Amino acid sequence: MSSRDEENQAEERDDGAPIEVLEAYFEARGWACERSGDGEIVASAPGSWAQYELRGVWRPDDQVLQFLAFPDIKVGDDKRAAIYETLGLVNEQLWLGHFELWSNSGLIVFRYAALIDGGEDGLSFEQAEQLSEAALEECERFYPVFQFVLWGGKSPSEAITAALIETAGEA
Repeated sequence: MSSRDEENQAEERDDGAPIEVLEAYFEARGWACERSGDGEIVASAPGSWAQYELRGVWRPDDQVLQFLAFPDIKVGDDKRAAIYETLGLVNEQLWLGHFELWSNSGLIVFRYAALIDGGEDGLSFEQAEQLSEAALEECERFYPVFQFVLWGGKSPSEAITAALIETAGEA
């Protein structure tokens, strides 16, 4: 095998490495997952409020891993203005990532991008866990906010207040 062939094989491994680590993490959790080509993986993760679709998309040219979580919330045209206001209030609460409304499908999605060093370190199993858990935690935390606006008749500010009340003590 020539050194050029070895370089090409190494590049192919590097290009898919973050997706491979995500796949290993998803499988370790027992979540159904499927690769959509070398640079993308989709998994299904259970939550308290919904079944979440998690998606990792690796862009080797930019060394960016885009991580998305879909909380299974679809917004009709009549509720879009209220949801856009809700998204603004929700996103003020986040340190990493953001929620957005995809205009074509009406789906709410949580997403963020992570710069991944293309060197030997790449994406670790622990980082894959942190990416996944952070996305799921934010979806779980804000799912009720979106539901209060869409189905509960609350204004965005009322929904945020109602959903983010911290309880004291134990029941």
